[in-house]
Amino acid sequence: MFGCLVAGRLVQTDAQQVSAGKFVFSLPDYESVHHVVVFLLGTMPFPDGMGGAVYFSFPDPAGGQVWQLLGFITNDKPSAIFKISGLKAGEGGVHLFGMMAQAPLVAQIGVSVESLDLLAQQTPVSNSAVSTVDSFTQFTQKMLESLYNFTSSFALTQAQMTPNPSETFVPASSILRWYENFQRRMMQNPNFWKT
Repeated sequence: MFGCLVAGRLVQTDAQQVSAGKFVFSLPDYESVHHVVVFLLGTMPFPDGMGGAVYFSFPDPAGGQVWQLLGFITNDKPSAIFKISGLKAGEGGVHLFGMMAQAPLVAQIGVSVESLDLLAQQTPVSNSAVSTVDSFTQFTQKMLESLYNFTSSFALTQAQMTPNPSETFVPASSILRWYENFQRRMMQNPNFWKT
């Protein structure tokens, strides 16, 4: 019913059901993971009035697991991106994803099927803020940074320049000004370029 995705890794669809309505994905090498996407596979929706609370747990070789609420997925919002890189071990609460005899030595993502009313009453940890920047906006911002960094690598002072009548020079300050204006316009309206 669920999938879990980390950039650069294969999609995980092998959630282990640990109790009624409770599913867990293992997340090895979590130290290198910044964001996690959790989504419905599309093969089966949540029952009416239900959704999925998404949790994260650091590995705890000492025993009891601590789960941090990241957010939710529902039939109306079947996928979400969660930031886990800013979370701290030990913060959160106990959640019964089945009482395991021994806590796993890898991080885990848990999905708990719960009523929408109950989900609305829960508050995710603040550092897990669901990403609101779409991939096009992220790409554009990275492209702008790349262009600026690339052109800056060719920057010369006037003293370093040798006269070349066939070469046109653009002041680095004008590229920086363009970059800042373009980024500002993207933040105001990501589709401004379509007009």
